[in-house]
Amino acid sequence: MSKEYLGILPLPAHIGKMAPSIKITYITSPKLFPDVALTADLTVRATRTYEDDDVAPGNLDIVVVPGTEPGDEFEEDAKRWLRDQFNSDGVDVLCVCTGVFLCGAAGILDGKSVSGPRGLQDDLRKKYPNVKFVGEKYRWIQDGNLWTSGGITNGNDMMVAYAYANSRYWPKPVVSMGAMLTDVGDRPQLYDQGQHKFFLTIAWHIAQAWFLSLMPSKKNQGKKD
Repeated sequence: MSKEYLGILPLPAHIGKMAPSIKITYITSPKLFPDVALTADLTVRATRTYEDDDVAPGNLDIVVVPGTEPGDEFEEDAKRWLRDQFNSDGVDVLCVCTGVFLCGAAGILDGKSVSGPRGLQDDLRKKYPNVKFVGEKYRWIQDGNLWTSGGITNGNDMMVAYAYANSRYWPKPVVSMGAMLTDVGDRPQLYDQGQHKFFLTIAWHIAQAWFLSLMPSKKNQGKKD
């Protein structure tokens, strides 16, 4: 939903002009800089570390915290940087999926209503007892300048909701156009399936996979003469 993106599409010129110019900075720790290895053999080239002055607390408008490994240990300096960003006037923190573990470790979830992945709600409550986790019901939720989402693609729904809620950055027609073109943001904030049914469905898929694992694999069967 940026001027840079919408401006290259075959849209009326005034749509692109209304969209904000957005600069995205990829920030990591000095130890990991510049190439950050992800899953699926993907590598992200970071453009800054949290020690750089231009990304110091107060110099950013929005901080997006992506998903991490739930068992990751986070550097104290990284947690302090995120905490200081969160406590800076005018800065919003948007947390997607398991990024909730970094936010929790930084102490910015305490006393807040937080979403987080549906399947990890009990684990999250044990790890962060001072947080009100509502991820059984909500794809995403806002509490002050903190926005949190459930697993992965729920972050897309949260981003659209955030854009609608922040007309100082995005005029409503720009958000609507961006959401339509990318086909996101049309799911309700509340899940249409309760937590018990959610886990029963997971159990059913696990059972199906177990039965299939007992059957001979077709790819291991040779051709018959």
